[in-house]
Amino acid sequence: MSDINVTPLVDVMLVLLIIFMVAAPMMIQGVEVNLPKTTTKNIKNRDEPLMLTVNKKKEIFLENHSIKLDSLELKIKKIFQNRREKEVLLRADKDVSYGFVIKVIARVKRAGIDKLGMVTEPLD
Repeated sequence: MSDINVTPLVDVMLVLLIIFMVAAPMMIQGVEVNLPKTTTKNIKNRDEPLMLTVNKKKEIFLENHSIKLDSLELKIKKIFQNRREKEVLLRADKDVSYGFVIKVIARVKRAGIDKLGMVTEPLD
């Protein structure tokens, strides 16, 4: 018989597909934040920007590391002192007061950040 039997290959591929579909939601990392929903397009960029997160307890996280509001400006300056593209993405919980988010944005802008993006979830 000179034909290739593809049935075992298809069976293995379907099993792998199911495994990846089940495992993909478990791979989400970071701080849990309830993001506001908007109708915007995704941001496309070359370099991975720094992720700044504010949860509903008004705790601030640079990536996954907790940081105080007072030391935020200095820390961001140190991180971006050798980078040409100065870009930060802000994930703020929708229940955090507007005033606190503005304080965080002001500290980021004073650190010399050129681009500050706001992360939201799409409307259903």
